[in-house]
Amino acid sequence: MERIVVLDFGGQYNQLIARRVREAGVYSELLPHNAPIEQIKGESLSGLILTGGPDSVYAEGAKACYDAIFSLGVPVLGICYGMQYIAKVFGGRIEAAPVREYGRTPIRMTDHPLLRGLDSGIVWMNHNDSVFGMPSGFSAIAETDNCPFAAFADDARRLYGIQFHAEVAHTPKGELIFRNFLREICGCACTYSPAGLADTLIAQIRAQVGEGRVLGALSGGVDSSVASVLVHNAIGDRLTCIFVDHGLLRHHEAEEVISFYRDKLNLNIIKVDARERFLGKLAGVTDPEQKRKIIGTEFVRVFEEEAKKLGGADWLLQGTIYPDVIESGTQTGAKIKSHHNVGGLPADIGFKGLIEPLRMLFKDEVRALGESLGIAHELVWRQPFPGPGLAIRVLGEVTEEKLAILRQSDYIFRQEIAAAGLAEKIWQYFTVFTGMRSVGVMGDQRTYDYAIGVRAVTSTDAMTVEWAEIPYPVLRRISERIIGEVPHVNRVVYDITSKPPGTIEWE
Repeated sequence: MERIVVLDFGGQYNQLIARRVREAGVYSELLPHNAPIEQIKGESLSGLILTGGPDSVYAEGAKACYDAIFSLGVPVLGICYGMQYIAKVFGGRIEAAPVREYGRTPIRMTDHPLLRGLDSGIVWMNHNDSVFGMPSGFSAIAETDNCPFAAFADDARRLYGIQFHAEVAHTPKGELIFRNFLREICGCACTYSPAGLADTLIAQIRAQVGEGRVLGALSGGVDSSVASVLVHNAIGDRLTCIFVDHGLLRHHEAEEVISFYRDKLNLNIIKVDARERFLGKLAGVTDPEQKRKIIGTEFVRVFEEEAKKLGGADWLLQGTIYPDVIESGTQTGAKIKSHHNVGGLPADIGFKGLIEPLRMLFKDEVRALGESLGIAHELVWRQPFPGPGLAIRVLGEVTEEKLAILRQSDYIFRQEIAAAGLAEKIWQYFTVFTGMRSVGVMGDQRTYDYAIGVRAVTSTDAMTVEWAEIPYPVLRRISERIIGEVPHVNRVVYDITSKPPGTIEWE
């Protein structure tokens, strides 16, 4: 079987690179940058891809791989840090760029086989350093206004590099880079297909659980829903789902979730009212990381208590997906923020272990899997909602007053997005209680009230996002309603930040 090894240098998109290779029809394996050569060679190695990463290649302690990878007789493609690393190894010069490039960047390309089918246009950049001295034997095959070597090639040694991120959805036709690399340069037939994913995951769940019982953490979002259906298909009534009302839910959230899962999915579900408990623990807390860790710990403690009431449970099911894992920090990746179900978990959980069948999947893959399982369309495409809920959409200390303002503004926003027919065209949309107060005038009188932030983004995998271009009349209606209907709000601002450099949530 054809096989591509992706060497992980700690970038945020590395699992996405491996996935793009699989989508192009070749089995891919993500390994640490310092993996042993014998493990990299494995069987039927067809090529190597070196990923991006947070380091500067000239910094002390920068991540490196074994030089022997360049003597394995297979093509090598470097992306971002990976390109700079190849340049360094072969004698090039890398420096801090005088103008750093983030997000959408115009580019001019040649008709090199690696770039075939990609017209000069827009790519997605995310780098501080650039190659400014080309290694001997290499040729420039693309450039931007601020990056003279945005891609290079050494066809004799079959070494290639791109400074931009072809793996993200916001590089148009970026998938062609991988198809070209696989077909034109590595000579792959590209016949791999990840068929039968649901059956494979169900078999893995059965093997892990054995005759044990599972307690499912069901939030109502698509991730925990798909995970619960998978486990239910695998072990039936030995799964009990727990829905925790932690006091940080959206307007009418608890009622909608309980009704849907009991009536439409026939899951065994128990609702736990823990509002006072969670809000008490969060009193006076302002640091986002501390909020997430408190919430993660309390979730587990509630699940432990409920497991005891049920006579015990061996495993805890979570709807963890790969973006949760990499943002929380991996062996090679920097921590962006601790997701409550990953970096926010306590070390001592009262279960044999975790069941996380979706841990290596992205949101769009989870949705595709959910539809293959027959889960209703409206649930599969339900608005993503973080486990910590509104706690990370209230900047600063969480109070009942702030939550009430946030719930009402968010409900209005969701109503207007639905009325405009945009509910499935925008990846995620919500409001943020900024905590900022400003002077205004209402009814000819001075006000000094809160500003509400409005956030709406487009994406396919949650790894990169663009802010959604909501029509002005819709934005006007949203602003007018929030200011007119929500007490103590006199200003509405629209967040037009992409990811990177921002994240989807504000905390």
